[in-house]
Amino acid sequence: MFSIQSKWRYLFMFLGIQLVVMALLSREGYHKRVTYFIRIFRKTESTVLMARNHTTGAAVGADVYANLSRMSKGHNGGDDMPFCPKTSPYIGGPIHVSFPSGLTLAEVQRKNPTVVRGGRYRPPDCEALHRTAIIIPHRNREHHLKFLLYYLHPFLQRQQLNYGIYVIHQAGNYTFNRAKLMNVGFREAMREEDWDCLFFHDVDLIPEDDRNTYTCDSNPKHAAIAMDKFGYKLPYKMYFGGVSALTPLHYLKMNGFPNNYWGWGGEDDDIGVRVSLGGMYITRPSLKVGRYKMIKHKLDKGNDVNPKRFNMLAKTRQTWKLDGMNTVEYEIVSREYLPLYTNITVNIGTEAGLHVRPPTAPPPKPPAEKPANKTAKGPANPPAKLKEDHKTTQ
Repeated sequence: MFSIQSKWRYLFMFLGIQLVVMALLSREGYHKRVTYFIRIFRKTESTVLMARNHTTGAAVGADVYANLSRMSKGHNGGDDMPFCPKTSPYIGGPIHVSFPSGLTLAEVQRKNPTVVRGGRYRPPDCEALHRTAIIIPHRNREHHLKFLLYYLHPFLQRQQLNYGIYVIHQAGNYTFNRAKLMNVGFREAMREEDWDCLFFHDVDLIPEDDRNTYTCDSNPKHAAIAMDKFGYKLPYKMYFGGVSALTPLHYLKMNGFPNNYWGWGGEDDDIGVRVSLGGMYITRPSLKVGRYKMIKHKLDKGNDVNPKRFNMLAKTRQTWKLDGMNTVEYEIVSREYLPLYTNITVNIGTEAGLHVRPPTAPPPKPPAEKPANKTAKGPANPPAKLKEDHKTTQ
């Protein structure tokens, strides 16, 4: 009797355990199903957000000044300063870019206390491995320049570069010539410092990721590979516009940039061809890193589309050694070492040349000869009396 009761007891216990296990399994399955649907919802929401950001070009990133507070405020000095690391510890990746109203150069200067006269900077706690000059062709774009300086100074400081910023301002109202201004910037910057890398930078492009380092590669580098203007994609393979980087050796190999592209368009493609003709090729960062936001604006007055650009491009192979760094002519109007940059105002002339000579008047004609003196030379027709005398003699 005891054994039968024990069997039933064990049976009930076994069934109870089974029910508990089934309940737990059911609860776990329910939990998994709920978790699964939550994950799907979150994934969908994340995908939609990423797609929205990609479509609108909205950069989700940090404040470009966030890491500067971690840096030392003064130079240690001395010869025992260590070299900076190959990868700066202050690089943070994506940067949030916006264009607040009311920004002034005074505010930019206040936020960059370690930048010295002429727009120069060097890391305060280590010896920089790279010396980079930024060349910005410019005319009547002060509104864009202040935004570029606001972002570019901390961007470069986070990369622990020894750098200087040069703004090359075209004097006068004649047609704008971006490439010739960059030739001027190269020569004038190299006269001041032995830069090992030069970045040629449009004033309206703001970098959105500080992993896009402003240092040169073994070949010319196109840094602005993904602009919001083009949907963060490279518009075409040979595009070399916006922001590009060359060493002095690269620049001389390709004879610099052309001087004869007056107005908008064509010079970037000419430069890309020169890279190839100089025995080099173009390097680029990834699409994820080489992102830039463009400050929206209309086509500048005095920078109309160049109607000759396609015909000129077709002749680049014949003209690149005859027109470039070896033929650039200009006159320095002024050189100002301002708190945030060095401003070089330059006269680059016109298509007709640096100095257009006024048309000279034709040489004066020699005075007309006076009629012959008949009395001195004798009459053309002798008087009748002489004729008669002549006849008589005969």
